[in-house]
Amino acid sequence: ILNYDIMARFRRRTCIILLLFILFICSIMMALKTLRPDRAGFGDPFGLGLLPELQERTVHLDNKQNSLNRVQGDTVTRVNNLHSIAVNTMKASMPPVNKLEEELSSPNYNFHIFYYSWFGNPQFDGKYIHWNHPLLPHWDPKIANNYPKGRHNPPEDIGANFYPELGSYSSKDPSVIEAHMKQMRAASTGVIVLSWYPPGMADENGEPTDDLVPVILDYAHKYNLKVAFHIEPYKDRDDRSMYHNVKYIIDKYGSHPAFYRHKTSTGRLLPMFYVYDSYVTIPEIWANLLTVSGSQTIRNTPYDALFIALLVEERHKHDIQRSGFDGMYTYFATNGFSYGSSHHNWASLKAFCDSNNLMFIPSVGPGYIDTSIRPWNNHNTRNRVNGKYYETAFSAALLVRPEIISITSFNEWHEGTQIEKAVPKRTGQVVYLDYKPHKPNVYLELTQKWSEKYRKEQEQWLM
Repeated sequence: ILNYDIMARFRRRTCIILLLFILFICSIMMALKTLRPDRAGFGDPFGLGLLPELQERTVHLDNKQNSLNRVQGDTVTRVNNLHSIAVNTMKASMPPVNKLEEELSSPNYNFHIFYYSWFGNPQFDGKYIHWNHPLLPHWDPKIANNYPKGRHNPPEDIGANFYPELGSYSSKDPSVIEAHMKQMRAASTGVIVLSWYPPGMADENGEPTDDLVPVILDYAHKYNLKVAFHIEPYKDRDDRSMYHNVKYIIDKYGSHPAFYRHKTSTGRLLPMFYVYDSYVTIPEIWANLLTVSGSQTIRNTPYDALFIALLVEERHKHDIQRSGFDGMYTYFATNGFSYGSSHHNWASLKAFCDSNNLMFIPSVGPGYIDTSIRPWNNHNTRNRVNGKYYETAFSAALLVRPEIISITSFNEWHEGTQIEKAVPKRTGQVVYLDYKPHKPNVYLELTQKWSEKYRKEQEQWLM
């Protein structure tokens, strides 16, 4: 009986000790879990090789929270505050800034991406700009009567079929500009092709944006990106005004380290200008500016540059040659919409350019949908097919071995060609499209993938 009592007490003591030990281990595990960031998941397939989603989402959440209380103030202080919040939140799990910079994909200066700085919101601009885009009527009144009219009403209702992760942002917001530069650098693009109007001018739904150029150049330089200019069809654009505007851009911005210059086959370093809707001006006017014997010639002057025309119809290739342009691009992300945007025509266009000493710059895009502003234009929608449409376009571009590939676009939200991060969103009236089943950064990932593939193939072409 004595031995039985001793054994029973021993077993009870052992059970108590074991229970206390288990409780102690559980307490340590709970304490460690509280130190671990909520999103530090082990299953994340996209690591730190690209811009970490974790860091950007933290900054974006801070931005959205702060945007309710933003007032005009010192932009430097605002950027520093945002930076401090991000660093303090992430320092437990993220590498130092210098290390993060090293781990970003290297920029590919033969990948050019179209960028728009025309968005505005009340916090930075006193009103919404472009997010409240009007619904454009069809030119046939009988068809137009079948579709809604009016304007969009941000922030819940915006002029886009997708919804930005950054919300209805302002292009003037320094934190937005920086987030864009991070995304473009993460995508391994190298040259931002900035939509540009002369000082005091803008598109019919926007406000002048030339005063933003210095800020964009500074942030681009921070991420080793370059900036070229996409000259829009401003009022009275002709040979004379173009000469003065090219001179203005080069004089004002040409000395900035982020200003893009392209190295030609002869070794010259020249600025590059994309000229949107170039075909609306007759070749004789362009020839005044772009040929050596032209009355307003810019050739062999300090303002000489590479001028790239937009090709829409097949006949435009001859007009481009006669005009004195240095090359052509196709812009539109809708395969089959125009002769130039149809992938199967790129081989013949490249052959024409090669035989006439012109550059051929095909434009690839992830898809197209503009029914948020042109509700009657369903027939031009191109489904993204979870990224397959984008990859098909890249594949078609690589087949013709171009010197440069352009991407339509980083953030043309109205036409649904953006590769900027988008998120799922549903309101009472609208269900926005999204990138599911993929993450918001899937098109940045795909761009980076094809940038590397393009680099490797270019090395083989040169062998």
